[in-house]
Amino acid sequence: MRKTLTKLLWYILWLFLSIITLFPIYWTLLVSLRTRLEIFTRTDLIPNTFYLENYFRPLFRDIYGRFLLNSVIVATGNTLVVIFLAVLATFALSRFRLRGSSNIFFWTLTNRMAPPAAFTLPLYLLFAKILPFFYDTHFALILVYCVFNLPFAIWLLKGTIDSIPRDIDEAAYVDGATLWQVIWKIIFPMARPGIMATAVLTWLFSWNEYLFASTLTNFRARTMPTGLAEFVTVTGTNWGEMAAMTIITMIPAFVFLFLVQKYIVVGMTFGAVKE
Repeated sequence: MRKTLTKLLWYILWLFLSIITLFPIYWTLLVSLRTRLEIFTRTDLIPNTFYLENYFRPLFRDIYGRFLLNSVIVATGNTLVVIFLAVLATFALSRFRLRGSSNIFFWTLTNRMAPPAAFTLPLYLLFAKILPFFYDTHFALILVYCVFNLPFAIWLLKGTIDSIPRDIDEAAYVDGATLWQVIWKIIFPMARPGIMATAVLTWLFSWNEYLFASTLTNFRARTMPTGLAEFVTVTGTNWGEMAAMTIITMIPAFVFLFLVQKYIVVGMTFGAVKE
């Protein structure tokens, strides 16, 4: 009886936490389906109208479709670059005896610890004044996001690569495999859960980033998080369209998480960070 009561209390607690977590999303969805008048006059939680103009106008008549595409390009491009470099870096730190490797590993983490605001002005001057042909481009954002996402990816993958036995590498070398063959045919497949979990977090960090996207872009490479700020104007806030674009911004993240969800739990518990 006591065990059943404890389990019931846990279910009630998880239900309560789920409601707290999901209610803001549900309320945003409600706001996105209402007209400007209904937003300020209705407080019920059941939708009875579906005002889809909040979705159609920004996406198809305005420029938010382009902002959404920019976000997909930047987040996906940064994830591919970060994962490629992180696997190579962690393989080197795990398999080779490098002088001061522990210090190198800690130094990479310090880049993640630094506040992003400290890099804003130097990066703006770099891309706007010294390298103006890179300003307001996807390449600039992908490169800048590596400064913060790459150390985090290295930290996550270090334990994953360390947990793969070195005997497998040595057996492959004895069979005539090259270094690159070991990385792509052995390390990558065996570390796939950790790599996918790292890719998920890297993609989400890039997808939600606002500070550098607002500083290093003007129009061509603007991402959706920076575009949402344009709904707040001196004459008022367009809550309906802002809520609609917020829901649209969530959908790719949910789809991406759904596709790789089976790797997340395994990847986050695969191996451990070692000194």
